[in-house]
Amino acid sequence: MRASKWLFAVVFVAPALIFLTLVVVIPMLYSFYLSFTNFNLVLKINKEFVGLDNYVALLSDSTFLLSLLRTIVFMTLAVNLELLLGLLVAQLLAKPMKGEGFLRTALMVPMMMPPILIGFQFKWFFNDQVGLVNNLIYAVTGQTTQIPWLIDAVLGFISILTAEIWMGTPFIAIILLAGMLSLPKEPFEAADIDGATRFQKFYYITRPLLAPYMLIALAIRSLDISKAYDLVKIMTGGGPAQRTELIWTYVTRLSMVDSKFALGCAMSFVSVAISFVFTVYIYKQLVAARR
Repeated sequence: MRASKWLFAVVFVAPALIFLTLVVVIPMLYSFYLSFTNFNLVLKINKEFVGLDNYVALLSDSTFLLSLLRTIVFMTLAVNLELLLGLLVAQLLAKPMKGEGFLRTALMVPMMMPPILIGFQFKWFFNDQVGLVNNLIYAVTGQTTQIPWLIDAVLGFISILTAEIWMGTPFIAIILLAGMLSLPKEPFEAADIDGATRFQKFYYITRPLLAPYMLIALAIRSLDISKAYDLVKIMTGGGPAQRTELIWTYVTRLSMVDSKFALGCAMSFVSVAISFVFTVYIYKQLVAARR
């Protein structure tokens, strides 16, 4: 009986495992192997093993180091701002109100839109000629100077950050809302009897109980943002002069445009290693929060 159940489970799981092996595992292992070679997409040379040369070369690549630092800053700002805004939205939607079902459904609209579409949408918003933002500034202040949102390095970074926050905040808000609706009522009732203020109830009751949900949301969004590509590629293309380049747009340009595929593979696995370390840290914090 046990053997038949085991065979039944294998039959159903095997297609998924085979698919994942062919699509994920084998390409990843091959890419890892290429990161130790001098493989080039254009030059017709044999793949020669070069050891850690590609990884050492990254340490002297100022564009890689800057794009990595920029990605970390971008991820830090985006995740923290999304957490603050998501917490505020969740607090508002957790209260009984008219139309709460509609508001909770509308909150999911940015999540249903593909990043490519959001990139084009915000590229139009921040267009210096016909963009919505410059037109609103003109309507409110009368300022006729066109602000180069997507051309200036700092403003371009802010524009991409704004699009990312708009796209990711609803996800965090929904997770925190689910957490808030599942919190026990007894601690809050006891706090009301003791005369606790709203801030005290939030800081001493809601925040600790909501910590696991926050960490889960932070982990998922951090890994998602660390792979940001669509918004940057569409809105600024990594410009001007690579000053809004994030790690994955630089990997794509280095591998596909400059044909340095092996170096791009090495850069990818450095990014994956950093993401893995961050995930382990978040997991340990999550385990600690649940104790």
